[in-house]
Amino acid sequence: MAAAEGIAMNGTQPVSGLLTGRLSALMFMQFFVWGAWNVTLGLVMQTVGLGSLIANAFSVGPIASIVGSFLLGMAAARFLSPKMLMVVLHLVGGVLLFLLPTLLTPEHGASFVWLLLGYMILYMPTVGLANTIALKSFGERVDRFPFVRAFGTLGWIVAGLIIGWAGLSASPQIFQVAGVVSLALGLYSITLPNVQPDAPQGKSLVAEVFCTEAFGLMRNRSFLIFILCATLISIPLAMYYAYASPYVGAVGIENVGGTLAIGQMSELVFMFSMPFLYRRFGVKPLLLVGMIAWALRYALFAIGDGGAGIWAIYLGVALHGVCYDFFFVAGAIYTGTIATPKGVNAQAQGMLTLFTYGVGMLLGSQIGGLLYAQLPEGATVADWHQLWWYPAIAAAVIALLFQLTFKNPRQETHA
Repeated sequence: MAAAEGIAMNGTQPVSGLLTGRLSALMFMQFFVWGAWNVTLGLVMQTVGLGSLIANAFSVGPIASIVGSFLLGMAAARFLSPKMLMVVLHLVGGVLLFLLPTLLTPEHGASFVWLLLGYMILYMPTVGLANTIALKSFGERVDRFPFVRAFGTLGWIVAGLIIGWAGLSASPQIFQVAGVVSLALGLYSITLPNVQPDAPQGKSLVAEVFCTEAFGLMRNRSFLIFILCATLISIPLAMYYAYASPYVGAVGIENVGGTLAIGQMSELVFMFSMPFLYRRFGVKPLLLVGMIAWALRYALFAIGDGGAGIWAIYLGVALHGVCYDFFFVAGAIYTGTIATPKGVNAQAQGMLTLFTYGVGMLLGSQIGGLLYAQLPEGATVADWHQLWWYPAIAAAVIALLFQLTFKNPRQETHA
């Protein structure tokens, strides 16, 4: 590994601007690909007559988080170069993205969901691989990572704005836009720093893949409550990702992709404040505010409309920064503080992903599908309002349970 590439970094060596720029471009494209199709997929499926399959389509991501990220991402990355995995997964994934629009018809709806599952099993490991490449390239200068990761959020925002401005929010062409960038990222990945696979830790691969040591962290009562609440709050969260776009379209907003990108803009604003807020207030107030924000967001959706109440929809979307950063970013920091002393940070973060993006969002996608199925054909805004009260009440109850049972680590005695 050449020092000129900035791979062998330590705390005394500066991080080159070229390396930071290369990794920022990686993050930008990585999340552009996902954001280009994920945000308005529900609207697209409703438009082409596949509304009844929205729940299944948004269940493939959680399944892929479990299958792809753990079995492929954690196992294969021990034996293959992370950048070469990025090359293969994004090139093959790009081809699948171009095939997906051909199946977006009522006759081939089930085949579309299966192919989307295959694509997501390839894509989900690349999220962790991109993080791995960036973190290993920076060495001990991990303080540079939040800046680089912010370009991922920026990529998601730009994808939504392009889809919205091009009038593609309800078009199957969203997959072709994502496919072009996926192929470009696959080729670009050839030039990425050649970081090495993880070194074996002396434990069986099966034990590491299934995070056996991380599960032991749940002997800590507060951490167990956090994991349970994180799983539960991910259930109503899944409904936002699946049904926000058809709802925003139903109220008469045409630029659906651009409107939902407001949420990522607010996420970008709050992301950089997380380390300071965590040090200032501790984990419990941040997690609680995040949960309350989810309840408030759904309540706003339940009262908003395309007329005088349109402000409630825009405000509900803009709350995404509080909803996501105050809970998931703060939660990741909290998980690190619990896991790092035990030397199982990577396992613990993977376990958190398993329970939130895996178990919680899988349940949420299916429960959301049952609620969506109750909407009448040609549902009005009033019909949608009834749907949003369910996740609003659920998030409020989870926040109350968290407040009553979770003990702030600042109140605990540490050895």
